[in-house]
Amino acid sequence: MAVVIVLGFAQRAALAIAFVLYLSLVHIGQTFLGYQWDYLLLETGFLAIFFGHSGVMQKTIAWLYRWLAERGYTDLPAKDVSDFICWAAVFGVMLGGRLGWVLFYGLETVIRQPLRLFRIWEGGMSVHGGVIGVIIAMSIFGYTRRRAMGDVYDFVAPLPSIGFMMGRIGNFINGELWGKPTTLPWGFNVNGQVRHPSQLYEALLEGLVLFFIVWWFSSRPRPRLATSGVFLLGYGIARFFLEFVRLPDEHIGYLAGGWLTMGQVLSFPMIITGIVFLLYAYRVRTPSGNVAIAQ
Repeated sequence: MAVVIVLGFAQRAALAIAFVLYLSLVHIGQTFLGYQWDYLLLETGFLAIFFGHSGVMQKTIAWLYRWLAERGYTDLPAKDVSDFICWAAVFGVMLGGRLGWVLFYGLETVIRQPLRLFRIWEGGMSVHGGVIGVIIAMSIFGYTRRRAMGDVYDFVAPLPSIGFMMGRIGNFINGELWGKPTTLPWGFNVNGQVRHPSQLYEALLEGLVLFFIVWWFSSRPRPRLATSGVFLLGYGIARFFLEFVRLPDEHIGYLAGGWLTMGQVLSFPMIITGIVFLLYAYRVRTPSGNVAIAQ
């Protein structure tokens, strides 16, 4: 940790990403491309220390939001960005993600074991719930700061994908949310059966690819709500199709037809909302209070 502490923030972030990518290829006890990787439990402990104490992911996203505000990308004063991040992270992601998991996936469990609601160390977060939570939190924040809701949404939209990417890599490292059986050469041998590394697919598409798409889209002046529409549409489509290679939640299974999952049901409204936002944005063409990132 002493080496990490003396490094600058940018170097620490780069080092974290490098280690995540490296450790993703040495996942404990898995067979990948015909080779068996058996390493000690270094990855879980190191990442817990690095992300828990250094907070690289949170600091990276917070720094990017402040950087955008300081460059004048939003009319939100830079001094208010800390409050903005608190609203988004605490009331949006954490509270929304937890309550979303309870409503969409764990309601029966919580009814049987009410204290399970508070045992967050046992897992249980919903991306869809987090998105809903962030939308509600940003709406309240925008109202209290007398900012246009659409501008606040558009300011948020480019960066959540970074969190999605890190979260899915965390799922992979923890051996969670494996995909369906596959014969593809990059499948991982999980308990004797080769499966899709669906967590990495999601980290790539819902995370890295979506981040670059939304960042590029917002690099030019767009009408209000257009950037939010691209984010919602992009995430919804990526998640909907990736569910075809992911196993459904064991206690829920398929909802209909032997293929429809809860994740797809929750992604469909995001797709529709994204399309509506884009159609509305380019029909009304209200100038955004945000300026292009590239300006």
